[in-house]
Amino acid sequence: MPSSDAASWWARAVRPERPPLPLALMVRAAVGMAVPLAAGLLLHRLDLGVFAGLGAMHATMNDRAEPSRLRAARIGTAVLASALGMLVGTALQRADANGLALGAALTSTAFVSGALSATGPRGSAAGMLLLVSAALGSGMPLPHPWWAAAPMMLVGAAFVVLLGLPAGVPSRPAADPRVRALAAAYDALGRTLADLGTSRAAGSRQVLTARLNQLQDLLPNRTGTRTRSRNRNQHQTRSQDQYEAALAATEAATGLLWARRAVPPEVAAVPHRLAAAVRQGGGEVAMPDWQPDTPSRQALDVALRAAADTVAGREARLGTAPVPPPDPWRLRVRLLSRGSVRYGLRVALCIAVGSAVTANFPLSKSYWVPMTIAFVLKPDLGSVFLRAVSRSIGTVLGVAVTAALLVLTTEEWALTAIAALCVALLPYATAAHYGLNTVAMTPMALVLLQLGGQSSAAEFWPRVLDTVLASAIVLLFGYLLWPERPRHRIEPRLVDATGALRAYLDAVTATRTRPGDNLSPGNNRSPEISQSPDSSTGRTDRAEVWLRRTAYRSLAEARQEVRQGLAEPPPTGRLAEQWLPATAALERLGGAVAAFAAQIRYGGRVPDPDEVDRVRRALDELTVAARAHRPPSAPTGSTTVSVDRPTEPHDPTRSALGRAADELEALLTNG
Repeated sequence: MPSSDAASWWARAVRPERPPLPLALMVRAAVGMAVPLAAGLLLHRLDLGVFAGLGAMHATMNDRAEPSRLRAARIGTAVLASALGMLVGTALQRADANGLALGAALTSTAFVSGALSATGPRGSAAGMLLLVSAALGSGMPLPHPWWAAAPMMLVGAAFVVLLGLPAGVPSRPAADPRVRALAAAYDALGRTLADLGTSRAAGSRQVLTARLNQLQDLLPNRTGTRTRSRNRNQHQTRSQDQYEAALAATEAATGLLWARRAVPPEVAAVPHRLAAAVRQGGGEVAMPDWQPDTPSRQALDVALRAAADTVAGREARLGTAPVPPPDPWRLRVRLLSRGSVRYGLRVALCIAVGSAVTANFPLSKSYWVPMTIAFVLKPDLGSVFLRAVSRSIGTVLGVAVTAALLVLTTEEWALTAIAALCVALLPYATAAHYGLNTVAMTPMALVLLQLGGQSSAAEFWPRVLDTVLASAIVLLFGYLLWPERPRHRIEPRLVDATGALRAYLDAVTATRTRPGDNLSPGNNRSPEISQSPDSSTGRTDRAEVWLRRTAYRSLAEARQEVRQGLAEPPPTGRLAEQWLPATAALERLGGAVAAFAAQIRYGGRVPDPDEVDRVRRALDELTVAARAHRPPSAPTGSTTVSVDRPTEPHDPTRSALGRAADELEALLTNG
């Protein structure tokens, strides 16, 4: 039988997400667009106001609820690249470049854009806007003076950044994005604990991992010992301590999920009380009087008590160490690495084909084709196939909406209000579905062109033809004929996940029980470890914490790649379906290692070298299979590998690692 995750790929493709309504971002986006356009109308310089509004739109596309420093860096990087692209495009238009010169310039820009896009999320945003703005600048009406377009985009973006700055000292702790993210992580932990032993537990754990990933990205990079961190901002240090406590509780919850062991409702409610206290700036959180009877439950008890101490402002030592978040400026690959050059060539090929087509066909707005190609080929938005289809359908709907609105009015102030409304919808539409994002963005772009005096309602429908043409170019040259297959998206993530899990396993099995670690159930104190730099035990624990977080994050990325593959038609969907059992097995192994870590620390278990070697061999086999593009094959008459999973709670007297080895070997044997 097909996996339920893989059934009806088209249904998964069109199904939108249901994100929370980001009211603050939506209001900021609307004001950021409305004010520059209104200023242009009042000063009779709408030509400049349109470009300031365009800069505000690009800032909104990269706006997030995060600390001011990270937010300004994210928006600034993207909009600087956008302004550079606009300068290139307007210079080409000013020079009246012919079709060949324009195509060569855009193709060269596309290579830089693609290579930059492949370096990571920040590079992806900057690379896309570099190409989008270069295309727009080559065809939009120029302001006076012509070079003012790029600076005005920076002005509009700066206004959006200023709108998000806190007005003075925040009066409520919940105004800090880090505090909100920390509270959300504790709430997700509470839901996971409440769902233990039910069919909802795995999904809740995935949400918890996502919340911790978001929180990790918001926290400042904190390395070294606690002694050196005393000079840091006290609020940041406290947030980091609460984050570390949440990590320890998450490890225990993951082990309990794997062992199919629930906790009393009063224990599951503790993280929700912690979240409420975090939002209020701290306070005492009462712990229930219960007697944890397994190592994982005891680990959870210790972690929750430590979390309560950190929320109350008391120091709590968990036997963990600071976990440095990923550097937001770190590149996933070098700018001129094989992967980035390959992606740059992919984008450049599509732009070159698009330029050749537009040079030989009478398209009224030739820049719409390369702009659409840039949006569709953005590498971190999921399936190129689905984006191309969604872009075409979304453009049809967006043009229809715009045409309907312009039947009612073409008055400039009304168009300004429409543009503000459309940009306000972007934060929600982007999180919900790529097609909805296009439906909101298309009217906004067309209205800006209308305000700039370039378009009329009669010229809107040709944009549908341009979009379909660009999407067809991407599907043919950047998807079907491009010598890269989906295995290069899914399987490298699985290799990363197996490597991270093996490193986590090695750190756990290198740990030995120490005096004071085996606490009696209900003990209110956390186990302490040596913080001396010369302590091998301290180094092991620091490595274990970092490797655990890395492993969970790698597993989440692998799962996301598989989920995106399941929403594509065959053969991509079929390949993703074949890797789904292995992905689930790796996630369960993460839980087994967490449970085993609790058995070592609180149960006095000594790692069995034979069990450890069995798991290592299984991970090595999966790694070899992924690198060879060979997913575990299904038995005759089936489409996926099926592994029988235990339905009863795990016996705490039995090694968690031994049972995990049995499951992995069964997966590989069936395959």
